[in-house]
Amino acid sequence: MSFPVQSELPQDGSVLPEHSADIRVGKDLLIATQPFAREVPSTSWKHVSTTFILLFVVLTCAGLAPWWPLQGILSLLGALLMVRTFITYHDYMHGAILQNSRLAWLMFHVYAAFALTPTRSWKKSHNYHHGHVGMINATSAGAFPLMTTEMWRAASKLERLKYRIERHPLSILAGYLTVFAFSICLLPLLRYPMQHWDSLLSISVHTGLIAALCWFASFNAAFFVVILPMTVACALGSYLFFAQHSFKRMHIISPEAWSFYRAAMESSSYMKLNKVMQWFTGNIGYHHIHHLNVRIPFYRLPEAMAAIPELQSPVTTSLAPKDIAECFKASLWDEHLQHMVSFQEVKSP
Repeated sequence: MSFPVQSELPQDGSVLPEHSADIRVGKDLLIATQPFAREVPSTSWKHVSTTFILLFVVLTCAGLAPWWPLQGILSLLGALLMVRTFITYHDYMHGAILQNSRLAWLMFHVYAAFALTPTRSWKKSHNYHHGHVGMINATSAGAFPLMTTEMWRAASKLERLKYRIERHPLSILAGYLTVFAFSICLLPLLRYPMQHWDSLLSISVHTGLIAALCWFASFNAAFFVVILPMTVACALGSYLFFAQHSFKRMHIISPEAWSFYRAAMESSSYMKLNKVMQWFTGNIGYHHIHHLNVRIPFYRLPEAMAAIPELQSPVTTSLAPKDIAECFKASLWDEHLQHMVSFQEVKSP
């Protein structure tokens, strides 16, 4: 895998804010995380196999259950399991788990086809995301776009509309279509069809599964086995991704001062979740640690945070309605105030 290694301080010699001599920063902090970047293959297999089996059993029951309220409950449970399954795929693509297993390679590539996450476009866009967290980026390459207030004032009406649409709550709730089907699959395929043939395969396999369920079972089965759980899982996954890099107290770093350490600690949040949601989300809430060292398996992230004091005071968010509202209000970076502001706080020229 070609994900960058987060081990460097700013390359131009710029100095980070002063810290106490006994507090590790930059490369020293990365080194402190290295012991946790060692997977236990048996543990990885335990998590991956149980997650995949549970997902298959729950969705099969959702399709066969005779009572639609029960189908709905099972379908929503399947959606949460889809999120956890995606996190195992995410870790595999980062090289954090099961890199030497041909069976894992086969499992995750088959999963990628069904789940609208073709490996080529996912790897390329996610590489870009990790290399540009905490930077201004008006395009949606690898993440949601981010403008400064000055860029917003200078933008045309069409550019503003596009920006609002891409960051709108409805666009995130519709992540099944907007993020996964369009941004991850269709757009790369249309731009570079020869490079992203697996996007066409993923779209074909996914829609083929829905068609097969409709043909051999019923639309009801297709709805509860694929459409509903994918809608919910993609909405939750899209929001988790959005909220952990778009929150009120996040900090945007200048290109000259940017480093993986600062991007992890200042532009990535820790999402407080209860134990149940931590399990279903594969500990992705420990996002500041993940961005500091992508090779830490998801099941070791809590262990790393508990052991390293420097990781224990991150900027936090949660799934509480107040925090969700604040994340969506944090729309533009004000370079003068040095914090995120809402559209309403920006005066048009």
